[in-house]
Amino acid sequence: MGLKGKLISSVEVKCGGHSIHDIFHAKTHHISNISPSKVKNFEIHEGETIEVGAIVEWTYNDDGKDKTAKQVIEAVDHETKTITWKIIGGDLLELYDSFTIITSCDHHWTTWTFLYEKKTEDTPEPLVLLAYVLHVTKEIENHLLNQ
Repeated sequence: MGLKGKLISSVEVKCGGHSIHDIFHAKTHHISNISPSKVKNFEIHEGETIEVGAIVEWTYNDDGKDKTAKQVIEAVDHETKTITWKIIGGDLLELYDSFTIITSCDHHWTTWTFLYEKKTEDTPEPLVLLAYVLHVTKEIENHLLNQ
């Protein structure tokens, strides 16, 4: 089979993982201002903050094309600074039957975990998306360090 996959990447952040978690949890709407070339818009459709059950939607630029990702927040753990985002709509579901993104932060690291199931064997691994989120993470880090 080989249709299910898991990618994990950690990146060092000099501003501290807790600061990155704070942006993704409490100041998510600022990411489009921090990384305007990558993130066009962020909107909460249901709920008021990034909390379990909230439904959010990102509009992002991927290789010159605007795309969307609609997500439900499945878990938030403030102790481990982890948020689990399950894709429920948007462009990723054209290639994948399921896609979950887990962000976790500690000390000076931010870790991204992708859990996914490809629609076909020919579907590429989401390495471009992984590079994308790492780039946005570094832009957030630069923003926090320059404040």
